[in-house]
Amino acid sequence: MASEEQLALSGLIKSVHRQLRDSAKDSDPDQAWRNHLQNQHLLSQYADAMHKLATNYWDKTMEVSAKKDNSRIEWVVGSCRDYFFRSCLLNMFREKDDKVMTAIDEQFSYEHKPYQVEKVKLLDVGSCYNPFSVFGDFEVTAIDIAPAQESVRYCDFLEVPLNDASSTISSDSIESLPKSFFDAVVFSLLLEYLPSSDQRLKCCKKAYDVLKPEGVLLIITPDSRHQGANAKLMKNWRYTLGLMGFSRIKIEKLEHVTCMVFRKSLFPEVSERWCKIHKEGYMEPVLSIPQDFNNPGMEVDGGNLGTLREERTEQDMSEIKQMFDGLPLGDDDMDE
Repeated sequence: MASEEQLALSGLIKSVHRQLRDSAKDSDPDQAWRNHLQNQHLLSQYADAMHKLATNYWDKTMEVSAKKDNSRIEWVVGSCRDYFFRSCLLNMFREKDDKVMTAIDEQFSYEHKPYQVEKVKLLDVGSCYNPFSVFGDFEVTAIDIAPAQESVRYCDFLEVPLNDASSTISSDSIESLPKSFFDAVVFSLLLEYLPSSDQRLKCCKKAYDVLKPEGVLLIITPDSRHQGANAKLMKNWRYTLGLMGFSRIKIEKLEHVTCMVFRKSLFPEVSERWCKIHKEGYMEPVLSIPQDFNNPGMEVDGGNLGTLREERTEQDMSEIKQMFDGLPLGDDDMDE
């Protein structure tokens, strides 16, 4: 069972997210976000709560219970190492792309160059406390609107301008980010913080722009439901990011989250073709989260965007409470 401190910390996180969503519904979402950035006291409370939850509860629980397979940090590191340091894996995706491009154009021909990585240049957006800094094969740029540690630089990723420079980032407060510079961008429990689909889309488009061709975007989103419950919602994310030029190359359900890897395609036609072939009637270019559809006592059906399904039974609610109490971003957040 969750401790009183854990419940209080998770309650603060939920409250901030709920207030942002409510403000975005009542006014312009961008203005709601700007107002949020001005509330330094609340930002500090939020950063402190996330830091304590991550280090005192989430990460520690994984270590004590030997459930490292369910650690979002270990998942990101392992996924990046597999992709960048196992050449056969990257070559496999290149071969698939070449086949698709040949199907599109019989005259297609392309000579691939080696993707050389000594250290993975990783941009951790909404980093809080820079958890990836302990891994020696990563060169980490950790940013947040409310850094919880000195190694995390202040940056509002939604608004930060991009430039064509390719130099190493060194300033404490980041004024701009370089285009086509990073091997990997991480959104760990980030997109749910943003109160509107348009802002999430903008965030993903910016990730696309700062990634090198064939770089990867790793998204971790809270999901305490059983595997497959939110399958169509996640498929719509795949469709939406596919229109940007991302190809999803991995999806994995961990204990309380769904984790995905999207590859910045060398050829946007590859992901666009997937979208054209696999588009279903419910799909549209939006990045919705279950909380966007909140009605008291109801939840969004992950199998049909915008369709609400029956109210949870008392037994369902009791089981969920026992299993997921204390998670700041779990499915119990859907019933706020």
